[in-house]
Amino acid sequence: MQNLRRKNTRNICWSAGPLSARATVTSPVAAPSSFLAAPNSYQATHPLTRHAENERLHAYERGVKSVFDDIVPTLKEISALQHEVDFEQRAQHIARERFGCEFPPELLQSAWVKGLDMRALYAYIVFESAQAMAEDFFTNDPLAGARSEAFDKFLQACGFHALSVTPCADGRLAHVISYVLRLPYGAVRRKSSAGAIFDVEEATEKWVHTEFSRYREANPNSSDASTRYLKMVVYHYSGSDPLHEGCAAHGSDTRKAAQAGLDRLLAFRTAIENSFCCGASIDLLLVGLDTDNDEIRIHIPDAAGNLGLERTIDAREVYEATRAMSATEAEIEIERRVRERSMGGIGETVPGMRRFITRLLINNIAQLDYVRAYHGGCYQDIGHYERFIGVGKGFEEVQLRNLTYFAYLNTVEEGAKDLDVGVKIFTGLNVARGLPIPVVVRFDYDGKVPGARERAMAHCQQIRAAAYTRYAKLVEEGWLHCLLMVRDRAAPQGLEVVACSVTDKYRKQETH
Repeated sequence: MQNLRRKNTRNICWSAGPLSARATVTSPVAAPSSFLAAPNSYQATHPLTRHAENERLHAYERGVKSVFDDIVPTLKEISALQHEVDFEQRAQHIARERFGCEFPPELLQSAWVKGLDMRALYAYIVFESAQAMAEDFFTNDPLAGARSEAFDKFLQACGFHALSVTPCADGRLAHVISYVLRLPYGAVRRKSSAGAIFDVEEATEKWVHTEFSRYREANPNSSDASTRYLKMVVYHYSGSDPLHEGCAAHGSDTRKAAQAGLDRLLAFRTAIENSFCCGASIDLLLVGLDTDNDEIRIHIPDAAGNLGLERTIDAREVYEATRAMSATEAEIEIERRVRERSMGGIGETVPGMRRFITRLLINNIAQLDYVRAYHGGCYQDIGHYERFIGVGKGFEEVQLRNLTYFAYLNTVEEGAKDLDVGVKIFTGLNVARGLPIPVVVRFDYDGKVPGARERAMAHCQQIRAAAYTRYAKLVEEGWLHCLLMVRDRAAPQGLEVVACSVTDKYRKQETH
């Protein structure tokens, strides 16, 4: 795959440009038409909305998704040409113009004998597109979120030295950092988990690493600074179809999803306090997300940091209450409402946490206007519509809704539940429509550590071997393909392809 890298990328526009005329999206689950109409009270944009930022974010979303959505129409066009004399030349020309890549020649040559392997072609273009997107992301930082000194200062001013977020692995939450919450992705540790049920032991290890860095390196601040580690969980639900399109891991039961997130947060805090000291530097935050329209619901902690399921504030509520105010008045009113709502426990939330929650609400107001302006107030695909499964550790570049289903894991056995859910989703999304399941296996490593690259590559191979055993029938029939990649986190252009099942298969056939 590497020696067939993109020969001409001038027509692949990830950050801007018109939506391809061929890119048509047929969502497997569409929102009810009555829910798509924006209410009359929501016609004017909010004074706190940053319109230039919304335009930039939409250009990126449109640019990336139009490439993936163009794959099926393009393959239909190529299929119609397979009996032409100059088929191979024309197919390669289309691939270069549409996707900036070339097909493996042996894949096209097989068409003369047994017809085109459309499943392999589809998987190959998905893999090429995913790799091109990742390369652009790490090279050009199109979302301008790799670094943010201003946010780091703001976070510490709120009383926090680190922010770790666990959203559900559902692809409808993949954009939660850069879009829903409008936070710089480089300043946030995001690790998704099915049902937002994170591994407490692993989270504890990350906390230890953070505190050790503060103690040894004063990074991001010194260990004697009066700041805390903020752990956030984002669960989700569906406002228009709560009984069917909520979190599958919790049976589309919103309260159960919220309670599970709260229970895991409390378990994390208890683990830290029992292992180190009572009152260790931990703060907790629970956020609900309506995946139909990106509205957030924040569970506000009291003075002691205790959370409750009932003490909440909704972004839609503050939007409607402040949309007729000036920007300054609106911000003051939002902070007042946060303070008022926080008084239900043993005392009002500390000022730093109130300030942070206020910022999240203000940021989400811009996202509500984003969904209204570019998606009619509600997404058409209120259900799953991911384009590929991401397995392993990494995927910082995936910051778009319904682009990737995440299965973060070290071994297939360890993450079997997450991966099984992903395969089940894609069996309905893709296999039912005659398309294969594309799986990108990725492990990031630190190039400064001796042998890290080799271990990451071996890890990819182990995951693929285990997945091929677990889903042997799908693999045998060409319904599941894998791309293996590693990335050196210390290098801007550290992506490297280890193997691709499409090219491996056909080159193996060539040698026999």
